[in-house]
Amino acid sequence: MKIICIGRDYVEHAKELNNPLPEVPIFFMKPESALLQKNFPFFYPEFSKDVHYETEIVIRIKKVGKHIQEKFAHTYFDEIGIGIDLTARDLQNNCKQKGLPWEIAKAFDGSAPLGKFVNKKKFADINNLNFSLKINGEERQAGNTKNMIFSFDHIISYVSQFVTLKMGDLIFTGTPEGVSPIKIGDTFEAFIEGEKMLDLNIK
Repeated sequence: MKIICIGRDYVEHAKELNNPLPEVPIFFMKPESALLQKNFPFFYPEFSKDVHYETEIVIRIKKVGKHIQEKFAHTYFDEIGIGIDLTARDLQNNCKQKGLPWEIAKAFDGSAPLGKFVNKKKFADINNLNFSLKINGEERQAGNTKNMIFSFDHIISYVSQFVTLKMGDLIFTGTPEGVSPIKIGDTFEAFIEGEKMLDLNIK
């Protein structure tokens, strides 16, 4: 199982980090050890002083596929969930300045908290899906999948040209604006269409 993450897939998020808008999906990977499930807490790592949250809709691949045509991409996933891409922003900025890979800032243990999944048929239109994050009871991020630069189907098709997708693979599909640092003691709640899908405590 692998975790594929899409970067800069919402215009306003790219702008808030002063990043150019991508012409094709940008993707990177996290290892399986990045997964944090069952509402386990996240322990703030010693190697960073500036870990940020990025709330994202996550899709789970249900069958093997390579060179998938976009018109068939919807048949490769049935379930949608929500996750948080935790990023050591100080390490990431250092990597960017030196032209180095981002794994040290993105792929560390526990950097992919993941909530529960539901069947995509539960929603009238997955391309018009509201999702949000509350921290300590206050809404801090809110997005809608209609604002994605690249749709779920386009992402699946594009990534599969380079990497074979397999059953159980997860795709984190990008975050809207509103990312910010986390703090020890924070309580996170993530929602899809008002239904709570994830709880996370920072320790």
